[in-house]
Amino acid sequence: MKLKAEGVRKIWDRYKYAALVALIGAGLLLWPGGGDSPGGGLSIGQREPEPPDLQTQLEEILSTISGVGQVRVLLTVDSDGERQLAQDTELEYSGATAAPEDYSRRSETVLVKGGSGTEPVTVRQTYPTYRGALVVCQGGDRAEVRLAVTEAVAALTGLTTDRVTVAKWQS
Repeated sequence: MKLKAEGVRKIWDRYKYAALVALIGAGLLLWPGGGDSPGGGLSIGQREPEPPDLQTQLEEILSTISGVGQVRVLLTVDSDGERQLAQDTELEYSGATAAPEDYSRRSETVLVKGGSGTEPVTVRQTYPTYRGALVVCQGGDRAEVRLAVTEAVAALTGLTTDRVTVAKWQS
């Protein structure tokens, strides 16, 4: 038994750093993915909907809520958001390294192959922030419809409920 324990100890001493690196790597792979955006990040090939797209999506989903009927949505944008792409930069210079005489820089956007062709790699994504929302719907005169619509729009846009107005559709 003592001989077996010595063999295990020798193997451990020899490969303990490799095992530690493998454990850390496995832990990082299993760690839930984070991101700056609420609800996680976007996968390659996905993009955050633009405000007009989001307005259309909101109209479609809100019209399925009981009592809403026909609906129109207007979102006012506070900031558009931004997408920073990964760049492969090459710097060339002539002369001494400490005091170059002339230099030039060349940058290319990093692309990866995805399901629908090549796509740029996003390093950082900030999403649009909204200033307010106006929802006009046929059931806008009923309190339960106004509450359901207000909560849905607030949940989907990140707006507080005091920045969402629901009005009755003109007959």
